[in-house]
Amino acid sequence: MMKNAVMTRKGEALHTPAWLKTIFNHPLAGLIWLPIRVWIGWQWLEAGLEKFKNPAWMQTGLGLKGFWTAAIAIPAKGSAPIHYAWYRGFLQMLLNAQAYTWFAKLITMGEILVGVAMILGLFTWFSALMGGVMNFSYLMAGSASVNPMFLVLEVFLVLAWKVAGYFGADYFLVPWFASLFGRKNEKMESVPAGLPKGAQAR
Repeated sequence: MMKNAVMTRKGEALHTPAWLKTIFNHPLAGLIWLPIRVWIGWQWLEAGLEKFKNPAWMQTGLGLKGFWTAAIAIPAKGSAPIHYAWYRGFLQMLLNAQAYTWFAKLITMGEILVGVAMILGLFTWFSALMGGVMNFSYLMAGSASVNPMFLVLEVFLVLAWKVAGYFGADYFLVPWFASLFGRKNEKMESVPAGLPKGAQAR
């Protein structure tokens, strides 16, 4: 029979360290995540606003086209920016379809929205997740820069979803969503499986 806990060699259950529980669950731990969240959010907002003011991103999409073109290039010497052929083929397909004309706008607005949401602590876990997706995409395209550090911090923000936005809009949103889904689960559990509708009232 499979046990529901990892056991030590002495047969004792292996528990999560108290300090680890604290930084991911205690409301005051939100003070640890607050400067991290706001700093990353500000970086996203700045990057998005810079693109927003650039016609090469908001009108023609040539800014993104240049980035993709450089990413898929295979130099005569040295290693290529992209190390995975399937991802290079994916970007080539987007280039051939001229998807950069609308994708550039999507990236720009995505960066701005992620930045604003993280600064305000609004759906912090989801904002960090979307930011992480963008950082991962940039990394796959061969752009290191700050992306590895951002990605790691955003993973921690997602793990700390309960308290990462505690000193922000999530102070109100997280409990509200928790109670909303809690009520739905209670309604589902209150009706026995296979029982016809209305039978519980008889």
